[in-house]
Amino acid sequence: MAGVEYSAVGGDSYTENLIGTLLAIFGNLLVSIAVSIQKYSHVTLAGTKDPRAFYRTKTWWCGLALTVLGEAANFVSYAFAPLSLIAPLNAVSVIASSILGFIFLREKWKPKEFLKRYVLSFLGCILTVSGTYLFATFGPNYHQKLTAENIVKQVVGWPFLLYVLLEIITFCFLLYFYKQRNANYLVVILLLVALLGSVTVITVKAVAGMLVLSVQGTMQLNYPIFYVMFVCMVATVVFQATFLSQATHLYDSSVIACVNYILSTSFAIVAGAIFYLEFNHEDILHICMFLLGCLSCFLGVFLITKNRKRLKAFEPYVTMDMSQGNEGIPTIHDKGWRAVQPDYNGSFSYGALVNNDSVAPATLPEPDHNQLAVTPSPTAAPYSSADLKND
Repeated sequence: MAGVEYSAVGGDSYTENLIGTLLAIFGNLLVSIAVSIQKYSHVTLAGTKDPRAFYRTKTWWCGLALTVLGEAANFVSYAFAPLSLIAPLNAVSVIASSILGFIFLREKWKPKEFLKRYVLSFLGCILTVSGTYLFATFGPNYHQKLTAENIVKQVVGWPFLLYVLLEIITFCFLLYFYKQRNANYLVVILLLVALLGSVTVITVKAVAGMLVLSVQGTMQLNYPIFYVMFVCMVATVVFQATFLSQATHLYDSSVIACVNYILSTSFAIVAGAIFYLEFNHEDILHICMFLLGCLSCFLGVFLITKNRKRLKAFEPYVTMDMSQGNEGIPTIHDKGWRAVQPDYNGSFSYGALVNNDSVAPATLPEPDHNQLAVTPSPTAAPYSSADLKND
């Protein structure tokens, strides 16, 4: 687009790509470690009475601090590298989470499930790492200066206006079917998330770029476009979180992670190509190799998340052991109670902690109903008051 300034191709552009890529990888690794630490904190405190006990643990606060640091690194990475290069790097968090599950959460698989789960996950990691190398090597290497003037020119340009119009129409169409027709399909919900996410990454890159330029001495915070982009960024993030929360209540988290990564990454690449013109100066070979790397990452993430264990939801139960006193019905959090709980396999049962089909239930002798029945004789005299007194 005429009037838009670009940085020179060469060492500076390569250095900026390298800085952005390393920041994104570092940020995704930190977020994965933080989530695993916080989950470990929740697991260790699962039997406590206080539902907010994890606030008093150092591990949970350590995880929160790492989350903030990781998200900050991800945010800054958008100011240096193109959108199309940063968005697929979310696959790093998928790989890290699958590895950290063994370290922090001690996730184990049965021998019968080894070939089914572990080998596929290992193959998925190889594909994801290979894909990351491909799109990082052949990704777009041309940068535009993220000044307020350049961003305004891109916002009012006809390619972006047409893209926004198509997004609004598609979003309203999907939202109508989701709300009015009860089309609670996973693809519908995550398409809504991806459409919002494409706007989010555009605004995140704009805000981060203007902040970095301001820190470097070229003040950009006195332009209204900065605050417009900031408000759009916050609004789209909030609505994304809302739709993702609704999806987690309906579908398995592993499936959500896979589909959301594929859709959000695809829409982010398209948004970067349209708004920031990231592929305008790339040859067809580089574009094809970049797309091949993205497809390899998509397949790798699919294999990693395909056989991930599903967590079984807690099923409520009524304890049958009331021998400790008359202090009311005990709960799962009450210490000292020998509460009878659902068995390990997740089925609803009373009287045993683990199902054991090899133990036959105790049988009681069948009573002789003929002996128990008492038939009054027609000749028998009724009880008199004297008899009752003698008894």
